[in-house]
Amino acid sequence: MLPLWVLALPILVLIGAPLLAIVLRVDLSMLVVNLTHHVTLQAISLSLLTSLISTGLTFCFGLPLAFLLARSNFRGRMIVDTLIDLPMILPPAVAGIALLIAFGRRGIIGAHLAELGITIAFTQVAVVMAQTFVAAPYFVKAAAAGLRGVERELEHAAELDGANRPQVFFYITLPLCWPVVLSGLVMSWARALGEFGATIIFAGNLVGRTQTMPLAIYLGFERDLQLALVLALVFLGFSFGVLLLVKGLLGQRV
Repeated sequence: MLPLWVLALPILVLIGAPLLAIVLRVDLSMLVVNLTHHVTLQAISLSLLTSLISTGLTFCFGLPLAFLLARSNFRGRMIVDTLIDLPMILPPAVAGIALLIAFGRRGIIGAHLAELGITIAFTQVAVVMAQTFVAAPYFVKAAAAGLRGVERELEHAAELDGANRPQVFFYITLPLCWPVVLSGLVMSWARALGEFGATIIFAGNLVGRTQTMPLAIYLGFERDLQLALVLALVFLGFSFGVLLLVKGLLGQRV
């Protein structure tokens, strides 16, 4: 085992050292002041609100898509599957430009919405859309993998006992694959919480309106390093705590 640990050590140091550096560089004497700063509180509350909304939307609309990908062999399935993969590999700036060209005031869809008095770009709706765009694929792919792992015989047995399809799905299929679905949902939430590139292009960096934690960290790095470090520490704590909790619950389940 020792040779493996030696080979793994560079990656562990590369990942762990920068994160530890954030913790060590925060000025504890200014922690409470920076943590209660109105910019910090606004960024944290907006990030939590928008990421939870985008995660809820991802679950509601992503689960049916995951079911289609897992259980149906429709024409064009590979194209749809590839389309879902694209946001995970596209540069965030490309995602932001794509959203702006589509839903901006002069966009393909946004121009028609503007005629109706509906503006999406540079609003909190744009923040949610940007987060959903980049984060939803993580849930869809995980949920599809979980649904494929459920034994169809169990579902058929429930149908023979008189259960209809919704009952089979909610009482048999979903409970059997919920650990994978939950892990995908958490990964989607974490990705939405950390979204930066698409958000700053499509929603802007307006304090109190569209400035999420990653955007506030970016702005704070230029103006107030300690404020940026406190936000980074909060973000790190949120992400690490939730991921650790979910991994613990999934471990107990297994």
